[in-house]
Amino acid sequence: METPVRIGIIICDRYRTCAGGKCLRSLRNREGAFARYRGQDVELIGYTSCAGCPGGNIEYAPEEMKKNGATVIHLATGLVVGYPPCPHLAEFQAFIEEKYGVPVVVGTHPIPQKYFTTHMHLGTWNAPKWQALLEPTLGDEPTRLAYD
Repeated sequence: METPVRIGIIICDRYRTCAGGKCLRSLRNREGAFARYRGQDVELIGYTSCAGCPGGNIEYAPEEMKKNGATVIHLATGLVVGYPPCPHLAEFQAFIEEKYGVPVVVGTHPIPQKYFTTHMHLGTWNAPKWQALLEPTLGDEPTRLAYD
């Protein structure tokens, strides 16, 4: 039997009361940033918030996730679609990868259409850095609508 991909998810503290429905649905269906695991077994080993700006839990949660077998950590889609998007996203990704040696994927579930529309009108994601960050969760309009 193949070893499963062991995933930890860190969400934005603004959404700390989120029950994780969209993340878990997209993990189960291998949609959004979880599409990369199609045909693979996965195991969710941790789910927590960043603990609020500037992300105090980013220093500690990945260590626990790694001890529990995390082979990849996902920074949830809420960090990208919240307004404003997380200003620490790139730093979180670089820190976790450097300190813990665990790859970090930006995104979980597909971006809901309502957030996509708002950010496109505001021009939030016009800078070139956003293209790579959005790619795993951008999807197409029918998928985005299904996550509204």
